[in-house]
Amino acid sequence: VQLQASGGGLVQAGGSLRLSCAASGRTFSNYGRGWFRQAPGKEREFVAAIMRSGGNAYYTDSLKGRFTISRDNAKNTVYLQMNSLKPEDTAVYYCAVWDRGSYYDPNQYTYWGQGTLVTVSS
Repeated sequence: VQLQASGGGLVQAGGSLRLSCAASGRTFSNYGRGWFRQAPGKEREFVAAIMRSGGNAYYTDSLKGRFTISRDNAKNTVYLQMNSLKPEDTAVYYCAVWDRGSYYDPNQYTYWGQGTLVTVSS
């Protein structure tokens, strides 16, 4: 099983990026998918999660309205659209597969991607 995250890069404040996380080796249409991020010197934090049907999505409060998570089960891929980016959004973003329990708890995720770096300049 492999989760390949992509789409990170350098962007100016106010800009947008769209991250993708493609899964291979197994189909995860019946699993929740999530995004976390980790800034230098900080703990990994929950960003967003989307349930297997794609109908319910959850976000950390500070990101609501700027970030949107979506999924395409036919492509076994989850996306994170990030708008109005701020320098404090700079971090390595990780995608993961959620199985059960609390969706905001990284310990409840079973598979992780390698991360993609997002750098927002001021």
